[in-house]
Amino acid sequence: METAIPLNNNEVIRLENASVRYRVPNERVSTFKEYVIRLVQGKIKYNSFLALDNVSFNVNKGQVFGLIGPNGAGKSTLLKLIARVLRPTEGRVLVKGRVAPLLEFGAGFHPELTGRENVYLNGAMLGFTQEEMAAKFDDIVEFAELWDFIDAPLRTYSSGMWARLGFSVATDVDPEILIIDEVLSVGDEAFQRKSTERINQFRDRGATILLVSHNMAQIEEMCQHAAWLDQGKLEAIGETPVVIAAYRESQPY
Repeated sequence: METAIPLNNNEVIRLENASVRYRVPNERVSTFKEYVIRLVQGKIKYNSFLALDNVSFNVNKGQVFGLIGPNGAGKSTLLKLIARVLRPTEGRVLVKGRVAPLLEFGAGFHPELTGRENVYLNGAMLGFTQEEMAAKFDDIVEFAELWDFIDAPLRTYSSGMWARLGFSVATDVDPEILIIDEVLSVGDEAFQRKSTERINQFRDRGATILLVSHNMAQIEEMCQHAAWLDQGKLEAIGETPVVIAAYRESQPY
């Protein structure tokens, strides 16, 4: 088996020919009982597809790195590899440092728990003790502007409130690598500005940030480098304006 070359001093993320293959049933089964019966009988047929196809690149410490591409391009799958939520079907993913992922709206939250309980739950998922989260709690709620709702169940929150709480938790733990998947598109304009300022503070402290957004102006403003994914393949990587220009030229409109 080939031995992985360790990350150098500048690298914090490296993908080496990483692929992710999903299997999905090619027909709809209405109940779990029917699924088990068909499975035992060998009647369940699957289609497979590559959500990520032989992708290789590296990200250096302190970079703000953008990921662009249409829906279904493989961006979220790639972020899940880096966040260690998924393992590649083929290839390798090497990551160095504490990762705080904001992978998708509501990820890691339980709607029946209160905002307070979800703060502690997310902290535990990120490796913090209850005492450590207690010390951070006031700052988290203050940033999210949710004191009036922090003891209400999350199912009563608006989408913007969910996003504010999730962003506040993930960015208060002082990560070495911050992963943001479209979260900045949720919430009001004032909170988006505040979130951008916090991301810039992380950047100034030398943290590495991966940002997925369909907002090209946001990617161009915040990211020095970017990668363009389409149908699981890496189409372009390099300086952000060059990658965005190539992506725009490929669009039919």
